[in-house]
Amino acid sequence: MKRLPKALTFDVVGTLIDFETGMMNFIHTRCGEAGAKVEREAFLSAYREMRARGETLNFPDDLMPIYETLAPRFGLPEGAEQVKAFAQAAHDWPAFPDSVDALARLAKHFKLVAMTNTQRWAFKGMEKTLGMPFHDSVTVDDALCEKPDPEFFAFARGRLSRDGIVKNEILHVAQSQYHDISVGRDLGYTVCWIERRKAVGGFGGTIAVAELTTPDYHFSTMKELADMADRNELFMIYD
Repeated sequence: MKRLPKALTFDVVGTLIDFETGMMNFIHTRCGEAGAKVEREAFLSAYREMRARGETLNFPDDLMPIYETLAPRFGLPEGAEQVKAFAQAAHDWPAFPDSVDALARLAKHFKLVAMTNTQRWAFKGMEKTLGMPFHDSVTVDDALCEKPDPEFFAFARGRLSRDGIVKNEILHVAQSQYHDISVGRDLGYTVCWIERRKAVGGFGGTIAVAELTTPDYHFSTMKELADMADRNELFMIYD
């Protein structure tokens, strides 16, 4: 028998929060004439290369060494104050235009849980930007590991079990194939890929994968997901 999920778990940065625009806003408005000339895709490509060198448990603090490395390449202002400001700006990165409304609509049907590699101090700002929609949240500070580590999913699942919700009642929603969709599918979750860059293509600032994992649901916007939920058509999918 088909049934609706009881909980939706969400990647935050890249799925709900537009980190690419957030970074570029900083570059274009707070880095003077040099920053105003930086081409978006060129910077995002360089950023993606830096992210792919290795994960840490300090996002977005780890934006500081990334900025330090990329600043001379793009002729951007350097110095400790500028470096720190680049990372601190993550607290106020913008939401995608459809995120707040879609989350509010989805919250009428399901428990919403954030699963983010972001530290709690930055997530607090993001959560406020998103309209405080979450029933619960798991940050890197809680899990002490980062997606795509399966232990992160296990930690979040353990918290949901307090409400009697098990894995086959969870729909995981994310933009990153690398951090979420592939590992989620491997772990047996029903997964929804929000392909935020569908119109422009490429991976932007997100770590690339050699091969895309086919999700159970595939949308380019959160609005499409909320529309499907409002029609009571968002069912769990089993192999």
